[in-house]
Amino acid sequence: MQQKAPLVSRDMLLPFILLTVCFAAWGTAANMTDPLVKVFSKIFTMSSLQSALVQFSYYGAYFCLAIPAAFINKRFSYKTGVLTGLGCAIVGAFMFYPASQMMTYGFFLAALFILAGGLSILETSANPYVMRMGSEVTATRRLNFAQSFNPVGTNLGVFLAATLILPQLNQATADERSNMSADQLVAVMSAELEAVMVPYVGFACVLVVIWIAIAMMKTPAVCQAQETSNKVDFRATMGRLFKNRHYRFGVVAQFFNVAAQTCVWTFTIQYVMEAKGGDEISGGTVLQYSMLVFLVSRFVMTWIMGFIRPAALLTVMSTVATLLCLCMIAMPNDTGVWALIGISACLSLMFPTIYAIALHGLKDDAKFGAAGLVMAILGGALIPLIQAALIDNYSTALSYIVPAGCFLIVASYAVFDLRSKQRA
Repeated sequence: MQQKAPLVSRDMLLPFILLTVCFAAWGTAANMTDPLVKVFSKIFTMSSLQSALVQFSYYGAYFCLAIPAAFINKRFSYKTGVLTGLGCAIVGAFMFYPASQMMTYGFFLAALFILAGGLSILETSANPYVMRMGSEVTATRRLNFAQSFNPVGTNLGVFLAATLILPQLNQATADERSNMSADQLVAVMSAELEAVMVPYVGFACVLVVIWIAIAMMKTPAVCQAQETSNKVDFRATMGRLFKNRHYRFGVVAQFFNVAAQTCVWTFTIQYVMEAKGGDEISGGTVLQYSMLVFLVSRFVMTWIMGFIRPAALLTVMSTVATLLCLCMIAMPNDTGVWALIGISACLSLMFPTIYAIALHGLKDDAKFGAAGLVMAILGGALIPLIQAALIDNYSTALSYIVPAGCFLIVASYAVFDLRSKQRA
């Protein structure tokens, strides 16, 4: 059994609460974005591969901005990084208004890129910040607990998409749209894109409030003491990280974990429509159920980690996720849909657990180490394109072989960590 220690001390409680709100915020943004693949596919009459550029822009921004975030954290502080990230995300979210007026796909992709770039800086800063707010013994559990509020945001994001965006889609097919007059088509697209814009502009207003609250927050003394070295020796730091086999494998595992998560949720609506029939709204309902399972499971997994080693639990859940993906492929019906929902329970612990395991023992190198793990979110930009190509050429059910392979790699890292700890 793991050593008992408080997750957060009293003087860090308020900063910790404010940071957990940030975890919920980027969960909201990410899962409002997942349905946009299907939404833009319909509005702009595109293939699954073309519409998957939504995720390419979103997660590509995470890759591009993680290293700049590490420099901000190293040169200044984690708090500065959090405020910078929130500021960029606010700008990107507000850009959805002019994008809806311009009615061009590229403008929306640009807005998503800026929004996600800000969230990349925010996440690169907030995750290690939370790990510093207490004993290293409880760092993995503390991060899992903070990340438990991320699915609160993901559920809110799916709810906003399901209630404010998906019901506003015109049910006209691609052929029917092609037969509309130019004025009719513009009117339909304008109404649909306005529905996309509203929740993002509202999200920007909420982020402004969070930014003000954190700006007024006093940085805990312990965290200040731990951030005494502002000298940036990028080459030496990256050299040490690259030589660290445990960390390198952790980055690879995070790449495929985020890829799997993005693949599973991005194409949930398509899978449900193919397996059970129905429309985007019924698919959105299943996605909402998945997010609720994810939410409850995150808290359950955090509790279980008080008794079972995180890497052991990660091994079990990633293996189960692989089997559930194979079930979806073999039985694209009600059984496959239930398996799809069950995968969210397995996903609930993966990101924070891999993150904390990979950063363990890196000390000050963790600032750039955190950037590498956030850059691994690029998996969410690249791998869904492969799955989308399989959907276009074969079927949605068969495409879930992609996340199945990703989960196997995550399981391999968990086993590697267990064995390395046994040898130590």
